[in-house]
Amino acid sequence: MSEANSEEAVQIQQTHTPLLSGLPDDIALFCLARVPRRYHTLLKCVSKRWRDLVCSEHWISYRQKHNLAESWIYVLCRDKADRLERACLYVLDPISLKRCWKLVPSLPDQCLKRKGMAFEVLGNKVCLLGGCGWFEDATDEVYCYDASRNTWDSAAPLSTARCYFACEALNEKLYAIGGVGSNLSDPHSWDMYDPSTNSWTSHSDPNIVPDIEESFVLDGKIYIRCGVSSTMPSNVYAVVYKPSSGTWEHADKDLVSGWSGPAIVVEGNLYVLDQSSGTRLMMWEKKSREWIAVGRLSPLLTRPPCRLAAIGKSIFVIGKGLSTVMFDVSTAGNIGGVMVSSSIPRLAGDDDVICCKVLSI
Repeated sequence: MSEANSEEAVQIQQTHTPLLSGLPDDIALFCLARVPRRYHTLLKCVSKRWRDLVCSEHWISYRQKHNLAESWIYVLCRDKADRLERACLYVLDPISLKRCWKLVPSLPDQCLKRKGMAFEVLGNKVCLLGGCGWFEDATDEVYCYDASRNTWDSAAPLSTARCYFACEALNEKLYAIGGVGSNLSDPHSWDMYDPSTNSWTSHSDPNIVPDIEESFVLDGKIYIRCGVSSTMPSNVYAVVYKPSSGTWEHADKDLVSGWSGPAIVVEGNLYVLDQSSGTRLMMWEKKSREWIAVGRLSPLLTRPPCRLAAIGKSIFVIGKGLSTVMFDVSTAGNIGGVMVSSSIPRLAGDDDVICCKVLSI
C-alpha cells in the first residue's frame, strides 16, 4: 500500500471512530449531552473528536432543543485594585454546589484599560464592543469570547467607532446604539450586526441621542433611556425601536416614568431596580399601566450600584465586589417589607459592576 493510500485509510478510520465504543453516535450524543456544563472542559480532554463535538454548533443546538442548556452569568467589572482600574470578566454557575464567581482569564490586552465598552451575548459568544481610554479615541474594535472553546478572537468591527453606548441582542442580531464617537461620526446613529453575513450596517435616526443610560428588550422591541435631549428637554427621555418598521419612536410615558434604574425582563414582565433610596424592586403592570412595588432588598446584602441578570424566574442583583442576592419573583415573600432572598459570597475587592449578561449552552 502506498503512503498516500495509507494516510487516506487512517483518515477514514478516524472519521468513523465512534464517540463511545459499541454505541451509535446518536445514542452516544444522547448520553454525553446530559453531562453538566461545568464538566465540559473535562470532556474536551478525552479526545479530539469529543473536543470538536463539545465546541460545535450541533452540540449547542442539541442541548437547547432538548432543554439541556445551562445558563451562566457573565459580568463585566472594573477592578480598582492598586488604582489600575482594569476591566475584568467573571462568570457564575448558579446551580453549582459551591456557588462562587470565577475569573475568566486572558481578556484582550486592548480592552483592559478601556472604558465605555458595550457588553452583550450573541449565541455562545460574549462580545466586548467599542470603548475609549485616556489617550485613545472611541474605537470600532469588537472582541468575542467563545464560551465553548474558552478563547478570545477579534470580530467584524463596528460601522462607527463608539464608546458609552447601548448594545442589545434581538432576533439573533446585535444593535449598537448612540454613544460618543469620533468627530466625523453621526451622534444619532445605530449599527446592526448580522452574523449570517458577518457584517455591520449603519443607520441614523433623529430620535436617538448620544447620551445612553439604560436599555432592555421587551416584547420584541429595544428600549433605550437617554440623557436630556436638547430638542425635547425632560427628566426622562426614552425611545423604542420596532423591527417591523425599522424606526425609533418615543416610548410610552407611563412606562418611562418608573424606569429609574437597571431593568430586566422575566417571562415577559419588566422589572426595574430603584436605587434612589436603598434597593427596591418595581414591576411594570401592563394591564393597569402602572408601576407596582415588589419589595425591598436587605441593605445588609446589597452593595449599590447594582446591576440585574435573570435566569428563568430568578433575578440576580449584583453589586460592588460581586455581592449577589437572588430570589424567585414568582415565590418571593416579604418579612417586614424586606424580600426573602439568598446570597452568594462576594469578592474580597470592591470591583464595580458594569454589565451582566446570561449565556446558555
